[in-house]
Amino acid sequence: MVVAKLWTMVRHFEGAPKPEDFKLENKELPPLKDGELLLESEFLSVDPYIRPYSKEKKEGDIILGSQVARVVESKNSAFPVGGYYVAYAGWATHFISDGKGLDALPSNWPDNLPRSLALGAVGMPGVTAYYGLLEICKPKEGEVVLVNAAAGAVGSLVGQIAKIKGCKVVGSAGSDEKLTFLKEIGFDEAFNYKTASSLAEALKNASPEGYDCYFDNVGGKFSDATLQQMKDFGRITVCGAISQYNDAVPPTGPYIQPYILFKQLLVQGFLVWTWKNRYTEAQKQLLQWIAEGKLKYHEHITSGFENMPAGFIGMLKGENIGKAIIKV
Repeated sequence: MVVAKLWTMVRHFEGAPKPEDFKLENKELPPLKDGELLLESEFLSVDPYIRPYSKEKKEGDIILGSQVARVVESKNSAFPVGGYYVAYAGWATHFISDGKGLDALPSNWPDNLPRSLALGAVGMPGVTAYYGLLEICKPKEGEVVLVNAAAGAVGSLVGQIAKIKGCKVVGSAGSDEKLTFLKEIGFDEAFNYKTASSLAEALKNASPEGYDCYFDNVGGKFSDATLQQMKDFGRITVCGAISQYNDAVPPTGPYIQPYILFKQLLVQGFLVWTWKNRYTEAQKQLLQWIAEGKLKYHEHITSGFENMPAGFIGMLKGENIGKAIIKV
């Protein structure tokens, strides 16, 4: 018998998630049936989307999330022992699958790349950056692209892809260490929104001519300030609203419609699953850019399955640079 460890939700989060909101449990898994396989998680992902989507779970449910897992036993000939897959089995060390919903790592995966990148630069965050920027913002060479949460899993890739496309890129992040990182990966301008005396002034100083494209991971007051500095016919990708995920009561803010109207802005929210049938297309290009040295990745790795809540809470606080990963 295999005993899986899993993290469950004690109660729905009220405000920022706290350690006592999580419970580590053991679950004895049954023997495999024909057509089933047993997988062991090697890397697990902690992502901002887990916070708002947790509202759909019941107390006592396993915390949702994805992992890179290896097949350790199989009664399904399509999934031999030793194969690696991205799964969406939640925070668990082991789990049983019938094979549905498992995504194989790209067949051209280089031997020198860590498989954890299937949860980051070549996984959901990478595909999010790729399609969110190129299909919605559609940046043109010479345009100015603004990215907030720019040192995170998605933002750091968005900025680099914009540079590949010949744009000027401005990034916002929450520490001087992160600003150094952004400069190292090619951002033209970067500012610390936490120490800026005025967001409006920081945005103006970074790009006096305004912004053609805005990739928004944050929402809230940052977006209120940014909309006023968009160029006419600017395009905005709304990828996240992490500044508001912990709010118990939805905040009220400035009314943005006049800026959208008179600047004739295009604003579109999106979920990466919209491009699920085009994942391999994005992954192929992302892998090529990484191999060519055009796209750099950074991982913030927390060791130990027992530290998943701490890794998740830290990610929501912005403690990570690049992709936050839990290594079992």
